Amino acid sequence: MPSSVMPTSSMGDGDPSPVAVSTVGLRKSYGDKPVLDGIDLRIPAGSVFALLGPNGAGKTTVVKILSTLITADAGSGEIRVGGHDLAADPQAVRAAIGVTGQFSAVDGLITGEENMLLMADLHHLSNSEGRRVAAELLERFDLVEAAKKPASTYSGGMKRRLDIAMTLVGNPRIIFLDEPTTGLDPRSRHNMWGIIRELVSDGVTVFLTTQYLEEADELADRIAVLNDGRIAAEGSAEELKRIVPGGHVRLRFTDPAAYQSAASALREATRDDEALALQIPSGGTQRELRSILDWLDSAGIEADELTVHTPDLDDVFFALTGGTDPQPGRSSLPSQPKEAVR
Repeated sequence: MPSSVMPTSSMGDGDPSPVAVSTVGLRKSYGDKPVLDGIDLRIPAGSVFALLGPNGAGKTTVVKILSTLITADAGSGEIRVGGHDLAADPQAVRAAIGVTGQFSAVDGLITGEENMLLMADLHHLSNSEGRRVAAELLERFDLVEAAKKPASTYSGGMKRRLDIAMTLVGNPRIIFLDEPTTGLDPRSRHNMWGIIRELVSDGVTVFLTTQYLEEADELADRIAVLNDGRIAAEGSAEELKRIVPGGHVRLRFTDPAAYQSAASALREATRDDEALALQIPSGGTQRELRSILDWLDSAGIEADELTVHTPDLDDVFFALTGGTDPQPGRSSLPSQPKEAVR
């Protein structure tokens, strides 16, 4: 009988940490078209893992396989979710997980409370237990006042909250959120982020796919970028940003003479004659900034504006998915987790 004990992963301090999800050589093809071409994942329990990638990269396919909705190809290696072997014991995997897909599973013809009770029935809870769990979750997700109203009258954010509340009826320890904030306004999106943080603080593992790079930057302990069926890079947000060049300091002038003097002296700078601006390659360190400012002072040149640009996840995303990966396969990144989810 398959073991239900989660495998462990050594973290930065040397202490073993339970692994919620692990895959080795995960593959999936449709006909002769490979969608996933050898995906290796190792996600610690109680963390947020974000999977990024362009449309059609295979993010939803990964979620469907890990949540037992479709099967991986026969050539895949071992896949474990919640300590259970996916191939040998899919029912145990289903009991350990919750899934919120891109499209809401809420039935708009019945009330929010009735949606919750229906989910409780599907989990074979008794009437009293189902009502207790439904009431607790409706209160937790601030849906008590709307509980008796048809779900069709809910806003997009309310439907998403109800959707996640329904997912939690079975008390899953691993939750797959497939683009959970798509179509939500900024306020609703931030509210959803708060919900995700609460789940993680309770020890839940969140596997997140998203099109919003800010969302991954804000929430994820680790991020993987999926491109052409492979993991192009994986690491914390800060680790990923460090692998992409492009940091610079931008100096803007209003005095054309000062601009020309600076441009003549700083030959490594990229010129923008129309904007009277210079772009100097820089990692944005304090020492580099001080050196630039000291040089301006010593030359008697005054810039009207100085801005520092460091690569962000947008830069990472476009660098890794905008063309051929210069170094195919997973980039070599430190395996130190972010200290805390912000």
